[in-house]
Amino acid sequence: MKKIAVIGTGYVGLVTGVALAEVGHTVTCIDIDEEKVKQLQAGHSPIYEAGLEDMLSKNISNKRLFNTTSYEEGCRNADAIYVAVGTPENADGTADLRFVEAVVRELAEVLQEETVLVTKSTVPVGTNDWMQSLMASLTDVPVHAVSNPEFLKEGTALKDAFNGDRIVIGSDHGPAGELVEEINRPFGIPVYHTDIRSAEMIKYAANAFLATKISYINEIANLCELLGANVEDVADGMGMDPRIGRSFLNAGIGYGGSCFPKDTKALVNMADQAGHNFGILDEVVLVNRKQRLKLFEKAKHRLGSLKGKNIAVLGLSFKPNTDDMREAASLAIIEELILAGATVTAFDPIAMPNAKDILPEAIYYADSSNEALQHADAAFLLTEWDEITSLPLTDIKQLMASPILFDGRNCYDPDEAERIGIEYYSIGRQDISPAAERV
Repeated sequence: MKKIAVIGTGYVGLVTGVALAEVGHTVTCIDIDEEKVKQLQAGHSPIYEAGLEDMLSKNISNKRLFNTTSYEEGCRNADAIYVAVGTPENADGTADLRFVEAVVRELAEVLQEETVLVTKSTVPVGTNDWMQSLMASLTDVPVHAVSNPEFLKEGTALKDAFNGDRIVIGSDHGPAGELVEEINRPFGIPVYHTDIRSAEMIKYAANAFLATKISYINEIANLCELLGANVEDVADGMGMDPRIGRSFLNAGIGYGGSCFPKDTKALVNMADQAGHNFGILDEVVLVNRKQRLKLFEKAKHRLGSLKGKNIAVLGLSFKPNTDDMREAASLAIIEELILAGATVTAFDPIAMPNAKDILPEAIYYADSSNEALQHADAAFLLTEWDEITSLPLTDIKQLMASPILFDGRNCYDPDEAERIGIEYYSIGRQDISPAAERV
């Protein structure tokens, strides 16, 4: 087993560090945020991910996982140093590499022996070469860069870490790539070796393709509404073709989170800088931006003025089983509801503390779905948490002043809504409204 340093304790860094410790390596996680490090040292996770805190505490107790603010302490005698800091989006859509650069400069001050630098951060093609060149300009200690992109899905990150479908290792230095394969061998996941730049591109290409599937099925959904087809039947029929597959063909109000929005725009910018017009991806981004407000436009059409209306919003995070609010559709929808003069009462099982730091102070927060729905003139279902979608339509009807439900995740059966007497508006399926004629 190896001694490993992981720099950055955000989503990727913390899950990576905990997983590496779980399979037997000795791992030290490094972060410059003193409060976060104290929290981690006490066995508390700063992010919500099922099972993560228990595994964190267990490996701290077993003396396989440590946390520090000191680069010198964390990197001493490390066989490999993982870089897992954020690469947020610049105003122009490019990736902001200032945190990556800061890591390289800090490491140049403390490294004393030949080192393998493993990049988990999602970085533009050519970044690992740039990191290696920058390091060479700052220190005489040999450093070998390896691109090892992550494919963790928020909400199932630990499961993905131990049951992924591939581990990509991009290296132009044979022994460095072999070391990273050895580190990952206990996971028992197939390894794919390639050069550094191809590994960097694999991450962006994969995320952009999945985002494209989402925007594509949302455009099909919008056409289904106009032509009287059911997008779920269409997606099921398409997904039976193994060349297409059913995953990521769930129509809704678009993708969000920390990866797809940022990575699609970064890839478009990489293409622009290389002199290539990536037109299809430009449209993916545009479709997603418009899709977020699809439900709001339906509500405006149905209700007319929203001024003074009591609106319940069920679900705030960009997807279930995470507290991540980054690029969540709820942000755009709630902003429009507030601008239109509506009174918004929101509920989310996990994400409300994060939401309160982002959303306008005018938002009211409920302790349950039932409380949020009390006396509501309409409700928006934006995140398909089990706790929310398990609520019977009969209860929704009884709780609301006007049983009008705008479902952005197609969680309920329109036929059931019609039987119960709820106005029901979803994505890519026939609306159940007073004026609707059943086909």
